[in-house]
Amino acid sequence: MIRESASRPSAPLTTRLDDIVQSLGAASNLDHALQGIVKSVRDLFRVDICLLYLSDPARLDVQQLMAWEGLGDHAAPPAFADTLANLVAERSEPVNLRDSKTLPAHQDATSHVYLGVPIMHLGALLGVLIVQQTAQSQFSEYEQASLATLAAQIAGGIQLAKARSSINARVSGDMPAAPFFEGVIGAPGIAAGTAHVIYARSELAQIPNRDVTDIDSEIAVFQAAVSRVAGELDRIAEEQGGMLTAEDRTLFRAYAMIARSDELVTSTLAGIRNGNWAPGALRDSIQEHARYFEAMEDPYFRERADDIRDIGRALLNELQTLQPIDEHYPARTILVGEDLSPLDLAAVKGTRLVAVISGHGSRLSHLAILARSMGIPAVMGLADTLPLTNLHGKSLIVDGYKGRLYIEPDVSLKRQYRSLAARERRLSKRLRHLRDQTAQTPDGFRIPLYTNAGLLSDLNPSLAAGSEGIGLYRTEYPFMVRDSFPTEEEQYTLYRKVLQTFHPRPVTLRTLDIGGDKPLAYFPVQETNPFLGWRGIRISLDHPEMFLTQIRAMLRASSGLNNLSLLLPMISRVEDLDEGLILIRRAYQQLEQEGLSITRPLLGAMIEVPSAVYQAEALARRVDFLSVGTNDLIQYLLAVDRNNERVARWFDALHPAVIQALLRIIRAGRRNGTPVSVCGEAAGDPAVALLLVGMGVSSLSLSAGDLPRIKWAIHSFSRQRARTLLRQSLKLEQASAIRSLLTQALVDAGLDALVHPGNLD
Repeated sequence: MIRESASRPSAPLTTRLDDIVQSLGAASNLDHALQGIVKSVRDLFRVDICLLYLSDPARLDVQQLMAWEGLGDHAAPPAFADTLANLVAERSEPVNLRDSKTLPAHQDATSHVYLGVPIMHLGALLGVLIVQQTAQSQFSEYEQASLATLAAQIAGGIQLAKARSSINARVSGDMPAAPFFEGVIGAPGIAAGTAHVIYARSELAQIPNRDVTDIDSEIAVFQAAVSRVAGELDRIAEEQGGMLTAEDRTLFRAYAMIARSDELVTSTLAGIRNGNWAPGALRDSIQEHARYFEAMEDPYFRERADDIRDIGRALLNELQTLQPIDEHYPARTILVGEDLSPLDLAAVKGTRLVAVISGHGSRLSHLAILARSMGIPAVMGLADTLPLTNLHGKSLIVDGYKGRLYIEPDVSLKRQYRSLAARERRLSKRLRHLRDQTAQTPDGFRIPLYTNAGLLSDLNPSLAAGSEGIGLYRTEYPFMVRDSFPTEEEQYTLYRKVLQTFHPRPVTLRTLDIGGDKPLAYFPVQETNPFLGWRGIRISLDHPEMFLTQIRAMLRASSGLNNLSLLLPMISRVEDLDEGLILIRRAYQQLEQEGLSITRPLLGAMIEVPSAVYQAEALARRVDFLSVGTNDLIQYLLAVDRNNERVARWFDALHPAVIQALLRIIRAGRRNGTPVSVCGEAAGDPAVALLLVGMGVSSLSLSAGDLPRIKWAIHSFSRQRARTLLRQSLKLEQASAIRSLLTQALVDAGLDALVHPGNLD
């Protein structure tokens, strides 16, 4: 029994815990997954009984017994079980008892020991795992730690198994109501459509299920792939015989045997005959065989699991060569993927793309920002909650207001969301009259509203929303869609079009801001912590030839238009700003010497790291304007990765520290006569906008979709009222209290639609 020693766990125990976790992925449904857990736990810990409870969805304080081992076929669970399960759930911590007398309302003369541990998933109680053993002493600390470790590891697998069962039940008609899954709000809006899963072609685990009608053709392609891969391995073993050791030749022959083995081929063909396409059937077969080897005690055989996966990847590559995948996007495509990129969105042509579902990311990731600029809803951070590969071809409703995803919705739910969408269209129509009005408070405080952009396709929506200019044009996107740095002429053509489209309105072009979560495939940067690494202005200063090319293109594009402002990103010290300004002057002088007549543009620095907040006055003395990049500033101030869905709830623009930082920057700008603009997603939050009005911000730059709503808020609050709310907020110590204060103020002003968008009630 494991409990013989309280020392550190042996390697086999750690390995067997991993086996239990991995077996969850092979379970066909939730019942099989849970039964596999209790059987494995009972065997591993050598206990008499193992019970697994799940929380009642309607009442999280009530635990439902879902699987057990050791009770016999017809035996009822011990009387103590429900009481102990609810006690563990109430405490949300392990309960280790020597006998049942400790439990309320139960007496038992038999000497037993009991251990119950909570199963927690993303901060919520998912269930309880209980073991019982006849013994004279309690379970050891090591056993308690081991069981708690296992409970933490299986939580994600149980959640995914629950999701798979819900999807299958809905598709088969066994579940009357459409299940919904909650992720992180990425971009607001409502959309209904068909899921299209995008995946990494080389990753077996990401291959989605896809239905096929021509089963014979799919079988033929798979058999051809097996023949070619096995034949190539045989050929290498024979033709390279003189260059390979006997052991290497044996390895290649063994690989060939595995590739054409009856077990692998038969299980894959069975999957195809059940209606799955060859890559999906191969995925299941490879995973099943790999798990079989990983469950073995012998280390040599365990390592063969990696060989199985290598062969699977080779077969997958051959399948894709024999049958190239031509993506056919549905008329109303909801794009789904583990880690979608802006390029994935760009691949869906025309107006087919209606929503985005991403396994990872938050509302501040660039994918979500791009979705907002395109006016399509997005839900992020579902990788730990939902098996995304199971969604391909499913009918979905995406609620970007609540961060919800509904699978195979019924007629009633579709009707509700059509009504909600109609309500949102009516609100947009109501706000349309604000398009040509300036953003000004009732007591005369004027705030120009600009929009953020990164693609040419962003320009027309910005104009349609009544944008007074481009407050932030992200120039890195054109760099990201190429396989090499764009030339000066290519950049000039792009920037000229942007400046002409908005002329005479001002346009702020931000210099290249790559690194962090915006890598270039042709300019790889490998870093342990890229967000604190070589990015933004740091790369530009280390590559002045690249920086000067971009500045020359920007300055040339402004000739005769004179509506250009330049913005330098990621300024963390005055030396970087000084060096950047010197290079800009050099580019300006070069063009003058070449005979071009160019008006000197306004120059600005981005405040997006804490050091810049504390040097705001020194920076303000050197530039014409400051621009606060709230997305990164909040990330660095609060030590919250803006792309990590697990910590999304810690990212809050109304954190007291963020408010103090914004106030400090705006005051520094005012003392030096330097305008301060605030850009980023926080500028599109009505509650934050009220505080910025109170602070006296010079301008806001936000997504085109947010502009009418923020203008409505500005029209509804006097500067004096905004100052009062700011003073009240500065006295509060919690972001939630500040949010409540400002939310109530918006509701009292009749702006409930800004506070509760997408409310079905």
